Amino acid sequence: MGQLQDSYLELYRSTALFRIYSSTLVPGLLQTEGYAGGILHTSASLHDVPGDDSVQAARARVERSRIIHEPGHRLVAVIEEAALRHQVCDPDAMAAQLGYLLTAGALPQVSVGIVPLALASRRQWPRETFHVYDDRLVSVELVSARVRITQPDEIALYLKAFEQLRGAAVYGAEARTLIAQAIDALH
Repeated sequence: MGQLQDSYLELYRSTALFRIYSSTLVPGLLQTEGYAGGILHTSASLHDVPGDDSVQAARARVERSRIIHEPGHRLVAVIEEAALRHQVCDPDAMAAQLGYLLTAGALPQVSVGIVPLALASRRQWPRETFHVYDDRLVSVELVSARVRITQPDEIALYLKAFEQLRGAAVYGAEARTLIAQAIDALH
């Protein structure tokens, strides 16, 4: 699994604008080691990966995510509020993850929007998790594979959906309140 994390390095280095929509998890670029370890361990178990290296893979994922701290890279993340509540690791690691989300959201090159569960009306329902790398690639995560979309008309459709989901999200103090409520619910 560590090799899989490393296989994305070149794509990450060559991307200036990451746009990520996640309905189920905190996106990888914003994950802590404990949270990533929980996710990667579950994935390794599902796929019967021999010699589970989820701890090393989590470390590699966090190291790779440092790209958002380098000049020339920006991240716009839209996360469904439900993703803040899915406990994929122990409560302490989950609290650390949510706390890091508060910190990362304050970075000038990072925008974190949360789509509230109690949204009165939506233009888009929760979709599959997807990543947009600049305007050249969309990656969709499935149980068995990652689908890579490169056709311009299909990328345009994902960008349209992303903008509608982004428009439904709350930011700043409202987003921090939803994250804090998720932290409080852990206790």
